[in-house]
Amino acid sequence: MNPTDDTDRPLLSISGLRVALGGRSVLNGIDLNVARGEFVGLIGSNGAGKTTLLKTILGDVSPLEGTVTVLGRKRLHIGAIGYVPQKIELDPDLPLLAKDFVALGLDGHRLGVSLRGKRFWDQVDAALAGVDAREYADRPVGRLSGGQQQRIMIAAAIVADPALLLLDEPLANLDPANSADIVALLDRIRTRNGIGIILSAHDINPLLGALDRVVYLAQGRAAVGRTDEVVRTDVLSKLYRHPITVLRAQGRIVVLADEGGEPGHHADNPDGSQPFPALQEGGSSDGRL
Repeated sequence: MNPTDDTDRPLLSISGLRVALGGRSVLNGIDLNVARGEFVGLIGSNGAGKTTLLKTILGDVSPLEGTVTVLGRKRLHIGAIGYVPQKIELDPDLPLLAKDFVALGLDGHRLGVSLRGKRFWDQVDAALAGVDAREYADRPVGRLSGGQQQRIMIAAAIVADPALLLLDEPLANLDPANSADIVALLDRIRTRNGIGIILSAHDINPLLGALDRVVYLAQGRAAVGRTDEVVRTDVLSKLYRHPITVLRAQGRIVVLADEGGEPGHHADNPDGSQPFPALQEGGSSDGRL
């Protein structure tokens, strides 16, 4: 699905992106290139614009200014991007097997009768194997655990062999062990398939071992670069336009805002400082404020 003449250009290229929703500016001057096989963490508080950015890449949101291209094209082919939305609640009594849910990633967009032959089901089986989910392929998807459902959603997103995979907070509501398993799984997928990955999250810590770069969103702007280039006191203070302190201890990152920082994104600490849960992440991109 990747044309041979695309190998030297970025998989995803975003330039001068401005987006407004309901008359409110959400993203301002976002620039980002993502290469094949690159794992990028999209970090930010609730309302920072993470989902808006992902939906703009998908073409579901139209920008006021700027361009978004995938494989050098503004119009996407079906299947060029795989997408895992924020956690959806699946009815335990939903009469849909896990393998049938994955199959929707191949023909769910088509109208009329779909021809599902051996090649079709081989492709579904390969996607299930790729996320280590073959053992529950014939179980109702609504009765799977949270971690198992997340694997099935990822399988549905990669079954058509996309060039780019977008995941909107896939670690939300997962325990640390399942979060670590999903990140390790995605790391294997990007290495095996050469697929670019953008994953949004509030907590950067589960991602630190896999990320190539981080895109940190705040107040409609982005800081982009390696984790050690972006998640720093000086960079985040400039991004938030407020004094921020970044602490590192035992392989983890904690970001604190002085009292009076952004309301709604933190809780008070005994010393009067305020932690930003969203500032505990990492990722990748081409770095600017």
